[in-house]
Amino acid sequence: MVWLRRLIEDLRIRQNVDAHVVTVVVFAFAVVSIFGDVVPDQLKWAALLSGVGILVYRLTLPEERPEISTSILGDRSAFDSVPLSSALANARDVRIFAPSAVNLLSAHTCETLRRTVLARAGGSVRVVILDPAEKAAVRMASKQLDDSVDFPIQRLPAALDSAIERLDLMSKWEVEGRFRYRLLPYSPGFSIVLIDPDTSKGRVVVEIHGFHNPSTSSRMHLELSRAQNERWYSYWVRQFDYIWREATQVDVSSAAEADDGPAPADAREGRDRPL
Repeated sequence: MVWLRRLIEDLRIRQNVDAHVVTVVVFAFAVVSIFGDVVPDQLKWAALLSGVGILVYRLTLPEERPEISTSILGDRSAFDSVPLSSALANARDVRIFAPSAVNLLSAHTCETLRRTVLARAGGSVRVVILDPAEKAAVRMASKQLDDSVDFPIQRLPAALDSAIERLDLMSKWEVEGRFRYRLLPYSPGFSIVLIDPDTSKGRVVVEIHGFHNPSTSSRMHLELSRAQNERWYSYWVRQFDYIWREATQVDVSSAAEADDGPAPADAREGRDRPL
């Protein structure tokens, strides 16, 4: 039922909770009243007046508008005015997909993740990048991301090597939160950053790679919130969910055995594990 799905969704993102509570109470009193004077008149009037009061109060609230500077469209320069680190200050759930994520996961951003999201019990960071073992996919992605840029500053294969090393190091951090990463066998042509996507204040940033760009920083960005467009916000959240399910865990057992002898049980299960 539509109303039930709406109720569940509102409760999940903690929206309109007051209205739903009063509605349930009033409905319950109405049902009980059918079978006689079980509910005292004082309680009936209290429930009715509470409902009217909340309705009047909500009518006085200003219309909620998305907190955006000019537009949902932009490029990477948008992060100059509103740094990603500021969005991570109170975040608890960060999800990232990018072919290498080497620019996004800079030393500063990784340190910010360690001090914010991963420092919280229940905090979660999930990262997916392109699998460097998929040579054909890397060549195709490199042709799009490197060869079609007028002023390239790096190459995808080298960026992947650097990203894998950084992700491996992050996997060994002793933190309260949970860090995981996986590898995707091909690039779908976009990158995604999700910050607390299952909350009412969630943020989704999508970078479209395109066919030709002057530089990597000139690619088009979409920044969406649930209040702006529920349909496309949910669409891009689901896109990451599909990517995460298709991506594979990292098997580091061979490296662990070579360095330190037999790998412990949790290492043999790959990097997709709680820390």
